[in-house]
Amino acid sequence: MAPRPGGTWLALAALAVLFTGLVLLSLALVLLRFVPLLLVAAAVVHVVSRQRRRIRRRERTAAPRQPVVERPAVDWPAAKARFARVRQEYAAFECDPLAVLRTPALADVSVPSTARFVDAFAEAQALDTDALPPPAHQERFAAAADRSQRAWDAARDAAERIRLSGIPAAERATVDRAVALLTLARDSGHPAERASAYTRARAELAKLERSGTLRLPRAAAAAIARAARGGLTA
Repeated sequence: MAPRPGGTWLALAALAVLFTGLVLLSLALVLLRFVPLLLVAAAVVHVVSRQRRRIRRRERTAAPRQPVVERPAVDWPAAKARFARVRQEYAAFECDPLAVLRTPALADVSVPSTARFVDAFAEAQALDTDALPPPAHQERFAAAADRSQRAWDAARDAAERIRLSGIPAAERATVDRAVALLTLARDSGHPAERASAYTRARAELAKLERSGTLRLPRAAAAAIARAARGGLTA
């Protein structure tokens, strides 16, 4: 018996419905895998939004901020006084030939501690001003003055330890003679003796300069020249 056309269409329709059901079921299963992630994301969004609302409410009800008054962060007069002491002590050393001869490392920039001091001193000197500068400049100067003070103390301590150990043994006797002659010239009450001692001391110092062993700072050399002239006219 030949199949009836109506039965074929019914079979096809049933297959279509079954296929559609299977597709929808597959989609539902896939979506169910992402439902937890969607729920977590929604919860995070909700919590963040609520927290933002709370922050905005606190900001609206908080007391108004007081204006920040800019004040100097350092004691400017004290920083100036610290650096002035370092400058005076350094100048006194450079003007004292006996101090230079006893601690020559303090006048020798090839000595690391002296080089560090000279750099720190130059930095503070460049930042020093007579007029009161802005707070940021005051802070830089105060820090530089502190570094200069520490470096000066360290350089002096190192020079005291080194003494004449950095000078060749053959030249130490020349240094000792120069020290003895300058001490005699300073303490003598006789003009002729003073003048002779200064002349001989300058000859010993010239030997040291020619050998490259030691060179007096200009201020110390000028102090000897002034003292020698005073001894000659006394």
